[in-house]
Amino acid sequence: MKFVFAAGGTGGHINPALAVAGELRRRYPDADILFLGTKEKMESKLVPAAGFNFRYIDISGFQRKITPANLRANIKTLWKILKASRQSREILEAFQPDVVIGFGGYVSGPVVRQGAKLGFKTAIHEQNAFPGVANKALAKKADLVMLTVPEAEKYLSCKKTPVITGLPIREEIMQADRAFARAKLHADGKTVIFSAGGSLGARTINEVMSDIMIALKEDDSVQFIHSYGHYGAWVPEKLKENGISPNDPKYDVREYIYDMADCLAAADLVISRAGASSIAEIEALGKASILIPSPNVAENHQYHNAHALVEKNAAYLVEESQIEKEPDVVKNMVLELLAEPQRLQSLGANALKMAKTDAKDTICDLLVQLAQSAR
Repeated sequence: MKFVFAAGGTGGHINPALAVAGELRRRYPDADILFLGTKEKMESKLVPAAGFNFRYIDISGFQRKITPANLRANIKTLWKILKASRQSREILEAFQPDVVIGFGGYVSGPVVRQGAKLGFKTAIHEQNAFPGVANKALAKKADLVMLTVPEAEKYLSCKKTPVITGLPIREEIMQADRAFARAKLHADGKTVIFSAGGSLGARTINEVMSDIMIALKEDDSVQFIHSYGHYGAWVPEKLKENGISPNDPKYDVREYIYDMADCLAAADLVISRAGASSIAEIEALGKASILIPSPNVAENHQYHNAHALVEKNAAYLVEESQIEKEPDVVKNMVLELLAEPQRLQSLGANALKMAKTDAKDTICDLLVQLAQSAR
């Protein structure tokens, strides 16, 4: 069997595609798998590092904010789309795949579109509760539409009824042991609050968590793990100015989280952005969460991701605009949850009910069935 994957731009698109491709390779060592993406973005490093063949196409996304510079950039993007369509067609004609799969992002557009035009079986996977522009267009043509959450279906006009698969979750997350993680982090008997805003750091989350850590410095029943990111180097200094020693075992404050599986497993409450992968991991481990969606993402999709949990009474949602008006809103939520541990347990239990931990297997099964139908 031969598969072409199109995924690029962010880890949220690339990592699920790599997880599925890895499972296909494990099941079928002779399967021929090719990834298409851009030369400049993360996929050009992540895909070859995972051991898959990679070809690049020359494409970029549209700038949505209207400025003279962005208008010029968008004119170049139109030309790049035409070029990428030609490149995709040539690669697909030479490779002759059984299935062409898009995992979102602007890379998926020309690849899956050309796959459909050439008569190959096509599939897409949408990670978010609010679908991206590329997948909205491709859903009308794809032979198989796979969704992480059912809420996404109402925004799509699909050629065929979509399948709810969930999102592939990293194996180390699924295998994490709570008791081991808490012992490793010296968290026995404590309520662990784990917070992160991504590798670069989210200023709002850093400000909120700094205030919470300072407010609870006399509470010995709480322990913090906080990642402040590349642009949050000021956080340790602010804590120090407020009487919190960098050696205090109650505060595990670091730039980046390298042991995400252990941190998540140990946590009683997670405070984070609402990217699709983060949501899937929170659900899989049954964690209570306060979600602060990034307002700087396409289609405000993180808000929709978080809202899907709120509707199931599985998380709290706070928008940055609300924090600007009520700076203590997140702190008050944390204090409320600490005072009602049964509420923490309830949120986590409801999140666990939403989890689909067999997503990788389900997606592989569907792609193999589609490949076999092409023969």
